[in-house]
Amino acid sequence: MQERCAAVPPDVGNSARRHNQALVALARQCWTGLQSLEWALARICETAAEVLEVDRVNVWRLHPAHGVLRCIHAYDRHGGAHDAGGYGEALDADCEYGRRLDEVRVIDAIDVHRDPGLATLQSYFERYRVASLLDAPVRGEGALLGVVCHEQVGRARAWSEADQAFAASIGDCVAMVIEIHRRHDAERRLRYLELHDPQTNLPNRDHLLEVAHSALCPAGSGEPAITAIHLQVEPGEGDRVANLVAVAAALRAGFGEDATLARVRDDAFALVPHRSLRGAEALELAGRCVELAERAGRGGERSRVVAGIAFSHDLAAPSADMLLRNAELASHRARSLGRLDRCEVFDAGRHRELMERMRLERELREAHEKGRLHVHYQPVVRLADGRAIGAEALLRWRDDGGRWRPTAEFIDVAETSGLIVPLGRWLLGTACATAAAWPTEAGPLTLAVNVSARQLEQPGLVGDVAAALDASGLAPARLWLELTETALLADAPFAIATLQRLRELGVRVALDDFGTGQSSLARLKQLPIDGLKVDRGFVADLPGDPLDMAILAAIATVGARARLQVVAEGVETAAQARAVMDCGIAYGQGFHYARPMPEADLRSIFTRAG
Repeated sequence: MQERCAAVPPDVGNSARRHNQALVALARQCWTGLQSLEWALARICETAAEVLEVDRVNVWRLHPAHGVLRCIHAYDRHGGAHDAGGYGEALDADCEYGRRLDEVRVIDAIDVHRDPGLATLQSYFERYRVASLLDAPVRGEGALLGVVCHEQVGRARAWSEADQAFAASIGDCVAMVIEIHRRHDAERRLRYLELHDPQTNLPNRDHLLEVAHSALCPAGSGEPAITAIHLQVEPGEGDRVANLVAVAAALRAGFGEDATLARVRDDAFALVPHRSLRGAEALELAGRCVELAERAGRGGERSRVVAGIAFSHDLAAPSADMLLRNAELASHRARSLGRLDRCEVFDAGRHRELMERMRLERELREAHEKGRLHVHYQPVVRLADGRAIGAEALLRWRDDGGRWRPTAEFIDVAETSGLIVPLGRWLLGTACATAAAWPTEAGPLTLAVNVSARQLEQPGLVGDVAAALDASGLAPARLWLELTETALLADAPFAIATLQRLRELGVRVALDDFGTGQSSLARLKQLPIDGLKVDRGFVADLPGDPLDMAILAAIATVGARARLQVVAEGVETAAQARAVMDCGIAYGQGFHYARPMPEADLRSIFTRAG
């Protein structure tokens, strides 16, 4: 550091006040974060140059990984010119100068050519005719972020203590502005992530709700209708995620400029057109969406898509959430009717039924949260002697009126709302913990738990089963997972792979309601299963229906040859039990033996069986 000149400004107090006023003005201008970082740096450089009456002010940013200081903004006071690229200059920070920046409040040099600590910067000084400098480190959270360089050109300059204090404050200003904009950028990024799907980079349901709400707010009695189109996608075979991403890309390319497109569920998209559509126009647009989405499958595999359409004029009151729900309900109706290549328009006349479903869904969620769901058990027996060999776990809901509600009353709502996944996980864990404590005097009693199609679609099903077994200590061989043929048909390769992974855990798999789906006996050899549960429809007319007897006998023969355990459901009478045994089926389940019951009552049956 060079010896200082003797000259000192005549009025130190006035200089300090002027410096403080400039800093306060900067704070008001720059610290709101409303302007860009570049704008804030330009104001800081201009203020520093005018107050210090210095020729140039530059801001440099440190890149620690590379040990480089790179100029990110430069200002020339005489020409009044800003250079946002900082002249393209970069300096090595791994030198004596860089180390001094990390240790001092300011670096002041009256003559840069005679300061040994600045030897590595001489070529830069010569290029820009720098004679004196007053550099202030920029620090944030204890780390060096960069430096603000105040440069005097052509002639030496002494820096007063007031100058040094002001320059140090300018460094603090730059640090504060960088931090404010870093936080604003992080908040904007967080907000973006909150409103976008990470896999497809499309807006999510929350974003679409905001768009629809904004479109609905100004609508009056004479305003045109807002339209929502909901697309449910059943991806083709192969990589499920890749297929859905491909569908998203195709829809974005086809309609991104004409509508706000969003991924509203794992397997569903929705769009709100930017202009009002008449009924025929909405149907045409939905049809184009379906066609485009179905062609988007990867590797030649076509997705199956249905569309639901809803209009805001069918709403009793403006509601973005209800508009999107109506479109989704219409798509569910299209799928339930088997219209895999068709569209369905929401029917306002079915509003009461839909409101009832929404009320039921809300009450079911509350029942789950407040512990009003229970597990009942129905024994599975050996028909020859009526002894229980295990039991099936069945979900029951005790409502506010004290009535036990069977699963059939709410299973459809649980499925369509997605509640079936957490409910199924809870049922599995509870039943496994209960079964682990069943008596074993008469041998290991088995537990059967139903798995829905929605659960089978979830990648985490195998993990949920493993966790339930680990937590309960239940032997895997005692657990039977029952699923229907319909669950397998939605995505057969994915379902079969999941069943194989489940069997690798040691659990056993049974095909439930066998005979009612689209599978044939021949298809059984393709499925990794251990048992069949024959649908009650084949038992109801026994022993008087010879065709049902023949069908049951055929199933029993195939089961025996394939080493599958066969259980007949719906055995209501002693005559039916004898008929089922005559067909060669050894196990049954039904009201003739026991209705579903709480676990405490089930224990008495197991005790008698032992």
